[in-house]
Amino acid sequence: MSGISYSSYKPTTKVGKWMDERLPVGRMFHAQFVDFPTPRNLNYWWTFGGILSFCLMAQIVTGIVLAMHYQPSGEMAFDSVERIRRDVNFGWLIRNLHAVGASMFFIAAYVHIFRGLYYGSYKAPREILWIIGVIIFIVMMATAFMGYSLPWGQMSFWGVTVITNLFSSIDSIVPGLGTTVVEWLWGGYSVTGVTLNRFFSLHYLLPFVLAGLVVLHVWALHVVGQNSPMGLDVKTPSDGVPFTPYATSKDAVGMFAFLLFFCWFAFFLPDYLGHADNYVEANPLVTPPHIVPEWYFLPFYAILRAIPSKLGGVIAMFGAIAILVLVPWLDTSKVRSTKYRPLYRWFFWLFVFSCVALGWLGSKPAEAEYVFWARVFTFYYFAHFIVVMPLVGWFEKPLKVPGSITEAVLAKNKGAAAAAPAAKS
Repeated sequence: MSGISYSSYKPTTKVGKWMDERLPVGRMFHAQFVDFPTPRNLNYWWTFGGILSFCLMAQIVTGIVLAMHYQPSGEMAFDSVERIRRDVNFGWLIRNLHAVGASMFFIAAYVHIFRGLYYGSYKAPREILWIIGVIIFIVMMATAFMGYSLPWGQMSFWGVTVITNLFSSIDSIVPGLGTTVVEWLWGGYSVTGVTLNRFFSLHYLLPFVLAGLVVLHVWALHVVGQNSPMGLDVKTPSDGVPFTPYATSKDAVGMFAFLLFFCWFAFFLPDYLGHADNYVEANPLVTPPHIVPEWYFLPFYAILRAIPSKLGGVIAMFGAIAILVLVPWLDTSKVRSTKYRPLYRWFFWLFVFSCVALGWLGSKPAEAEYVFWARVFTFYYFAHFIVVMPLVGWFEKPLKVPGSITEAVLAKNKGAAAAAPAAKS
């Protein structure tokens, strides 16, 4: 039944029947979001797909409102952000929700990615689904980078200057090409209000591209069906339950918990995740002592600085993202879920630790000890995909995987039932 959709939709009104015969939108939504069969044993890690959809909608809505008051010019940008917070009705709330929402978006995205890696959600037949997800992540990063420039504070200005200058390293391969790309991004020979205006236009456009990619991602998901914690597909009616109310009610609980976390930062710590220097207006004549991007870029920033060569660092930084596209083919194990792979599980958690460590190292100055450890964890980051995934998949002896989702659920219930009398005695 995986990937097969059906609909029990029956219009009860004359208008509904007339519409259903001509444009069955209601039937389609009912089939995909009510009757769609989902694994009966999904856990709360699967709620982050819905949370990401919410974050995207929140960013688009708050972004549209902010764009009505923002002035994308080198002279007015910084003051317009402050005016939004102080003078626009509820501007402080909209701005806080948008700024904090970017961090919440990436928190949910990173959890979603690690969940996919742990449970093997990239394995056949979900390769295209995974690749679309990686593309969404890349567009997210581009959108966030351009959005970070808009406050036009010190960190925004110098962050844009440093990161865009990286493209000049292409000159060592094709002379003149890198400089041309940099000048095109800047709209001139330095970062100015023209650059800001270009980034503002793209920052406004890309979320709608993201929305289209998310629709494509959901479509691909509903073609192949959802993966499960066991790494098994829905094959029989007993393996699955209707998407509504079972999955939607679980998503609602997860969403509520996430909103509490979101609102705590938006209302009480709105500036906690930002950098203090970004609350100082951009000054091209004063370079901050330590230039760092937003926290969600820090692991890739650490990889960039870990490589001695400028071109090598740029290749490694972009390669750290691009390599995710190849994961479905790098993993040679026939078992999807890491739950049944005791050896690989250790390497997976070492990979997670490496990513967190790179994030911490990216926030530190480029000093000897920090650069050394950044190189160590950068090495393992790539080794995990290029060496560990292929080799462990060949040599590991996984645990026995249940024959179906129903079998796994029944075995778990029997175990719980047997443990209850023993606990009472």
